[in-house]
Amino acid sequence: MAAKIISGKDVAAEIRAELKDQVADLKTKGIVPGLGVVLVGEDPASVSYVTSKAKGCEEIGMYEETVRLDADTPEDEVLKVIDRMNKDPKISGILVQLPLPDHISVENVISYISPEKDVDGFHPVNLGKLLRGEPCPLPCTPHGVKQLLERSGNDPSGKHVVICGRSNIVGKPLAAILMQKAKGANAVVTVVHTGAKDIPYYTKQADILVAAMGKPGAITADMVSEGTVVVDVGVNRIPDDTKKKGFRLAGDVDYEPVAEKASYITPVPGGVGPMTVTMLLYNTVEAAVRLNQG
Repeated sequence: MAAKIISGKDVAAEIRAELKDQVADLKTKGIVPGLGVVLVGEDPASVSYVTSKAKGCEEIGMYEETVRLDADTPEDEVLKVIDRMNKDPKISGILVQLPLPDHISVENVISYISPEKDVDGFHPVNLGKLLRGEPCPLPCTPHGVKQLLERSGNDPSGKHVVICGRSNIVGKPLAAILMQKAKGANAVVTVVHTGAKDIPYYTKQADILVAAMGKPGAITADMVSEGTVVVDVGVNRIPDDTKKKGFRLAGDVDYEPVAEKASYITPVPGGVGPMTVTMLLYNTVEAAVRLNQG
């Protein structure tokens, strides 16, 4: 029997409706959540992401400001923009769109953002809090995965979650989120990576399998046990002359054969992707609430 689809579009729309109501309520108290975005250069994918973030802010009634800088902008000029946003009461969340040009240190830029306004959840202070299980903004894509599992009725508590990939953006923070003794977590977590001699040995043990490897079709049907919940974080551009843009999107999972064995599966596109921007909006609203407490 084919897997049930976990629609990121539907879950994202549900969360955005909740956020829209929350923002309307905050406005009655004089609080307007605001997102400040810094875009350095004209990377097409980055421009597309920034545009979708601006649309999301408009959709739920948030304030939004995007600062666009040339690709050759010096690092200290980028830091000056962040400093201004750190001090601006209209901005409750700051996001610097990655990747950055080679002459700008990602570590310096992320560390310069005020931890209270770090809505990507990448600041070292917030990553430390995440590991300790303290309240903090959760990195957006891993948080989106957690929401998809919870809202599709696949509570990870007590389940064996196998995460393929150990990136700082997805694999590591997702492992830290799901191992916490907390609602929507409390899982037994295994992180598999290229150092593993026998990756299928681990993936076949998964109750919930998360693919975040950055390699199209890396998870094949013979690597998945019957009834596994499969979450595909991968977004890979495959050249395709039949498409208007000249490419199609494919995940890290060999979708059709794996869907025949899985109990639930996320599609690409339309799975984890829509959740990332939505959780950024969520973090910005949460930051506005925190900044206005007391």
